[in-house]
Amino acid sequence: KQGHAVTVFEKYEKLGGMMMYGIPDYRVPRDVLQYEIDRILETGVETKMNTKVGVDVTIEELEKEYDAVLFALGAMSGRSLPIPGGDATNCVSGVAFLEAYNQGRLQHITGKVICIGGGDTSIDVVSVARRLGNIDNVPEKDRPEHIIFNDTAHDVVDTSKRLGADVLLTTRSTIENMPAAQEEIDDANREGVEIQGQLQPIEVIKGEDGRATALRFVRLEDDGSTVIEGSEFDVECELIVPAIGQGVDNEGIDGSFFNERGFIDADRNYQVPNKPGFFVCGDVVRPHLLTTAIGQAGIVAESIGDYLIGKDQSARPKVDVHYFDLMEKLNEWDLAPSEEYDSAGTPGKATDKADYAVHNYEDRSFASIIPHTELFLGHFEHEDRVARNHKLVNVDNVLGNFDERLIGYTAEEAQQEAGRCMSCGLCFECDNCVMYCPQDAVFKVKKDESTLGRYVDTDYDKCIGCHICADVCPTGYIQMGLGSD
Repeated sequence: KQGHAVTVFEKYEKLGGMMMYGIPDYRVPRDVLQYEIDRILETGVETKMNTKVGVDVTIEELEKEYDAVLFALGAMSGRSLPIPGGDATNCVSGVAFLEAYNQGRLQHITGKVICIGGGDTSIDVVSVARRLGNIDNVPEKDRPEHIIFNDTAHDVVDTSKRLGADVLLTTRSTIENMPAAQEEIDDANREGVEIQGQLQPIEVIKGEDGRATALRFVRLEDDGSTVIEGSEFDVECELIVPAIGQGVDNEGIDGSFFNERGFIDADRNYQVPNKPGFFVCGDVVRPHLLTTAIGQAGIVAESIGDYLIGKDQSARPKVDVHYFDLMEKLNEWDLAPSEEYDSAGTPGKATDKADYAVHNYEDRSFASIIPHTELFLGHFEHEDRVARNHKLVNVDNVLGNFDERLIGYTAEEAQQEAGRCMSCGLCFECDNCVMYCPQDAVFKVKKDESTLGRYVDTDYDKCIGCHICADVCPTGYIQMGLGSD
């Protein structure tokens, strides 16, 4: 949108990253995801698929050919189980398990599955395992670890051959203190996943062939760290899936870009410190939510745009959100002041006579969050939140059920929910200040001078500073203050 040419280097055959390969389709519907990807590509973005940066193309080559480079590598490498025997061939990371499933290669599991974790990834692993189901007596080549590690694929499975999978999820904490959301825990329980808390794996028991045959645990006190003496026990299993953290695949990339944790640091503009022209966002900074990565991408796009035109990379505002800019709106409508403002967009002198002197000109949302104490809550009627429908899956219908669990709003429901917004810190033209001003000092701006955010003005010859307009402003938009000069 800023007019710059953009090229995306993608190591997979499809775009989408973690949304495509790390999150199950019943959470992120692939048709919706592909629609969004196509919409972006239609803006003219060039792609180079099946191209891994650091292997197929070097950082030096990118630096030579492009004016700016953004690292959006994600964190697609899972951590192995750091205990004796953790290198067993059938001990695979949660990230690798989900990638094989999302690529369509993993069609079923074999025998009992133990997942170690407690967070979102572990919930995804056990939920997928329950949906895939179990097939006994499979050829060696069809064991899950061979499919995952050897980049091969199961043949399409006759669903009649699949049985319910035996899946155990363990966590060090109490179940009540698991990092995963309670709703996710409840769903997993309903779908037939066994969850046990206060367990710590201490050893993978391996057979002569190097495969794990069991996982040895000890029980922990409620604090999740104190071992209960003499509590060791073994659980037999066919597949062990640790979902205990993520890392970055940095093969072929200069190690100076990475910190001691294997991630890439970022300043407030999401530029790599001491690396001019290099930017970073998403899980490669710190694994977190999809919305976090998307929000960072919006910021870094602005930062890259500023960098490319030589604009100063100033510090981001305290509240780093997309905000309404009245000056931008005035420019859009050819109503912007010029000589009366300095380069920072600040009035040169205090006045209520010039055209730019609009009621509460300052955009407070840029620097602060409007607290509820500044709202006139009496203006609003209580409206219940519009809850999204949740398709419940249980132990009887989980096998092969990859339907989306959370049902999106209808257009009517979306409008109803959006209507609950209080527009905190912004004017939504309710006329309260005009109606309640005892001096008739607040008045509507003339139609040919009015625009969004410039709805009312104040005659300061009449204003007595009574604060009534601020008191009855529903959104906290009006802030009383004294001028100078």
